[in-house]
Amino acid sequence: MLSTLRSRFPRVMLLAALATLLTGGVAQAEGDAGQPAPPPEFSCDLGEFCAWTGEFYGGQIVRFDLRNTNPEECVPLPEGVDARSFGNRIDRHVTVYQDRNCATEGDFSTYPGPGTFVPQGPYVVRAIQIWN
Repeated sequence: MLSTLRSRFPRVMLLAALATLLTGGVAQAEGDAGQPAPPPEFSCDLGEFCAWTGEFYGGQIVRFDLRNTNPEECVPLPEGVDARSFGNRIDRHVTVYQDRNCATEGDFSTYPGPGTFVPQGPYVVRAIQIWN
């Protein structure tokens, strides 16, 4: 009986090792399929303020930078576009406004740059202002 166990031991160990490897591979494949979308840094370039119509950087993206936006000027998002998530990759502060005309009667907040990302805005954003 002892000799039978000794002869089967290498096979049992080999099967156990294979099972461990195969199980790890399945877990890895499931993890890859369930990973979230790439981070917004990959779709919003350095020097840009990006606003998405959906939460978690989904939907249409609108880009602002110093080539198309004058500092300290209220810039409404395009008509029909309301942002629900945004990222500031400009090296300046950017204020986001609930009001399309940057009125302070609605909600507004200032976000430092570069590298501030908000996956779920505290309110719908309709205008921005880049500061000097």
